[in-house]
Amino acid sequence: MMFNNWMFLHSFFFLQVWRLITNFLFFGPVGFNFLFNMIFLYRYCRMLEEGSFRGRTADFVFMFLFGGLLMTIFGLFVNLVFLGQAFTIMLVYVWSRRNPYVRMNFFGLLNFQAPFLPWVLMGFSLLLGNSIIVDLLGIAVGHIYFFLEDVFPNQPGGGRILKTPYILKAIFDTQDEDPNYNPLPEDRPGGFAWGEGQRLGG
Repeated sequence: MMFNNWMFLHSFFFLQVWRLITNFLFFGPVGFNFLFNMIFLYRYCRMLEEGSFRGRTADFVFMFLFGGLLMTIFGLFVNLVFLGQAFTIMLVYVWSRRNPYVRMNFFGLLNFQAPFLPWVLMGFSLLLGNSIIVDLLGIAVGHIYFFLEDVFPNQPGGGRILKTPYILKAIFDTQDEDPNYNPLPEDRPGGFAWGEGQRLGG
């Protein structure tokens, strides 16, 4: 029995299964690109969680799992090992499509509406000398999720394909949110520190 357990543990660590998760946590060496990704990951993950996913933690986690699975599969075909930046772009894409009327200002130089944000970031990444394959992967996965979750269910003959497993709802979903909750101005959807977002007509 002990021998069988040891063989299982040996096989588990030999296959390095944990890399299926840790590859999303690597953003390269510490530098401008690293800080850039960390800021965007934190900000847009937070705005999604407190915005369209408020009170729907299980759905939020399911988006992570669905996006991570697709990226892992697609990454095999384009030889991408580290997917942290692609995951960040996916979050940005989903947020931008769910907030189409938010005006963005990028470094005080460029004004545009939120749906263009992922493409602006891809162009900026290209200027930094990075491969745009990573950004395109994040955009593609984000678009697939957005289409299946927000677009297809509202089409004639469409339906909801993505359904959060009950076990996730049992683990993560809690009591109903306070209906009188009013987020602070800095917690509401918008731009980022160097480019504030404003709704049209606001």
